[in-house]
Amino acid sequence: MSLPESKNVLPLEGEIDLHVSPRISEKLAEMIKQKPSRVVIDLSGVTYIDSSGLAILISAMQDVEDYGGRFAIAGLQENVRTIFETARLDKVFLMYPHVDAALAAS
Repeated sequence: MSLPESKNVLPLEGEIDLHVSPRISEKLAEMIKQKPSRVVIDLSGVTYIDSSGLAILISAMQDVEDYGGRFAIAGLQENVRTIFETARLDKVFLMYPHVDAALAAS
């Protein structure tokens, strides 16, 4: 099943660290330039994220919220969820169990 805004989903996988963060930042900037009403980051395939990855997500969320869009994180694996909780980012981001739930949320 593909929901209409699925082009505004960025699926990521593996480890998100200093080496891959710049590429993710570029992809997010391309998406955000279009000013979609919703941007969903699919982290279901991510096994680790460091502070550089978290910083990029925070910056992207702020950029999306600046123009009135909604930014959401979906599909966190338990070990990655722990990183978000330790940084208290589970209180900052809209978080959903999977992409479809994030896209369906109003």
